[in-house]
Amino acid sequence: MDRPEPSKSLLSHSPSEAWKFCLRHESSATGENGPSAALSAHTGPVSSLALCGEFVLSASQAKDIIVWRQPDLSPFARFGHGDGSVKALEAVGNRVFTAHQDGRIRVWKVSKRSENLFRLVATLPTRKDCIGKLLKRSNYVQTRRNHRRLWVEHADSISCLAVEGGKVYSGSWDKTLKVWRAADLRCLESIRAHDDAINGLAVCNGMVYTASADGKIKAWENSSDSHRLKGVMEGRKLVSWNAVVLMEEGRLVYGGGSDGRVMGWGEEAGGREWRLLCDVKAHDMSVLCLCATGKFLCSGSADRSIGVWREMDGGLCRLRVLWGHEGPVKCLQSSWKGGGFWLYSGATDKNLRVWWVSEEENPQPKERGDRDGDAGTGNNSVKGS
Repeated sequence: MDRPEPSKSLLSHSPSEAWKFCLRHESSATGENGPSAALSAHTGPVSSLALCGEFVLSASQAKDIIVWRQPDLSPFARFGHGDGSVKALEAVGNRVFTAHQDGRIRVWKVSKRSENLFRLVATLPTRKDCIGKLLKRSNYVQTRRNHRRLWVEHADSISCLAVEGGKVYSGSWDKTLKVWRAADLRCLESIRAHDDAINGLAVCNGMVYTASADGKIKAWENSSDSHRLKGVMEGRKLVSWNAVVLMEEGRLVYGGGSDGRVMGWGEEAGGREWRLLCDVKAHDMSVLCLCATGKFLCSGSADRSIGVWREMDGGLCRLRVLWGHEGPVKCLQSSWKGGGFWLYSGATDKNLRVWWVSEEENPQPKERGDRDGDAGTGNNSVKGS
């Protein structure tokens, strides 16, 4: 199916905004996935992306968030400046949750009736949540030698966020996973989840998956009012997991590692076990981010490329490699539109790029990844979790 034509305003946008805005419309390096747009307005590396209704949100390490209006992707607003380097974004309903390097989560209300479209309404943990715990000694935990904090506080950068079922989940370099109630923004639980920094987080049907620099992806089950460890997925020794993503309503789990590999596991025995389904050498350098939509999985890497894959029986078939960024690809988001999907990518080159991927895209020859990462269509070996 032909790629939908971009809006004319995308091609001939005349900047009138208060900040620098540059848009380039160019052919992709492959020449087969159609044109891509490169949008430049950030002054720092793009660290996170989110979809919010008719808007695409891009955050940077320069502490700002830019709102791009679809379908022409013209810059619409900017907010969050000065609130700390933004590490992660999540948009749900009329609220946007942002995770910051200062260990705080900020909550923004979206209101088209107000001149201030994105208005800061809370910072987590809230003052009320902290004051209620100040006097009780058991509410403090030791974060490092001779230093204690309230258990509702993150002691280091928050690297990832996820929202599901009225709860907000945050993963941090302080090795903890925290659970917040979206209704009153109260911290419900803090879990010492890993032995090293948590880099990735995914949630589906009450199951929470955390990816860590300790080389493990852990599955946590919501049991009553708390979460308990249900399973552990491991890769090769000395490999850090930088991202985790779910497919098939959580039945398939994929992790992106510092060795450039993507590994996938399938749920078995009613979710009590996970079986290794594929192990693919996806990139020449670290996989930094993953996103999934339908049967497609996309991987962004420190080698500046984006891999587009199709899931087949748990294995991955490479469809295309996208080149264009001039720095490591830090974040990905996707949006379906009849006949395929738009893929949004952000990188350390300060650019946001937009790609069109057709659902009729055919796998490249000999690009089916098996457990050992070899090309071919042989059976994928299996391994218990």
